[in-house]
Amino acid sequence: MADVPDEAAVAQVIEATLEDAELEWESPGPGNYVVKLPGTRKLSTTCSLVVGRHSLSLNAFVIRHPDENEAAVHRWLLEHNLKLFGVGYAVDPLGDVYLTGRLPLSVVTPGELDRLLGVVLEAADGAFNSLLELGFASAIRKEYTWRVERGESTRNLDAFRHLTRRSDG
Repeated sequence: MADVPDEAAVAQVIEATLEDAELEWESPGPGNYVVKLPGTRKLSTTCSLVVGRHSLSLNAFVIRHPDENEAAVHRWLLEHNLKLFGVGYAVDPLGDVYLTGRLPLSVVTPGELDRLLGVVLEAADGAFNSLLELGFASAIRKEYTWRVERGESTRNLDAFRHLTRRSDG
């Protein structure tokens, strides 16, 4: 049988890689890691890494169950799965959207882990506004109206100006 790293060796690779990348992380138990990936559209993406006997599992929350256009959101996810490496979009029983992946322990190296976390960040953060627009356009409009009526800032809704612009004028 090929030389396969054990769980302890993979844990060391993970910890060293997370430290080198200067990411915020914690280990709630042996072989379990919770990593905070900083974003630009989505404030952060929380990613769970679990070292198993034969594989490394990854799970990262993307968005909650869409309020509307669920079929369009799911189609978007499936089409974009074709472009991803090592992970794929998935929907849990509540309809919330996650990124999931599983790698054999033998391929967990600092370079591959960095690559995988980069894919997760791009797939969660890079897709965030598109997914919000598809699945929550009505809520965005309501939030915008509510803020304007109360004189609140709408700055964090700037990415959705095309949804909130008044068409009366």
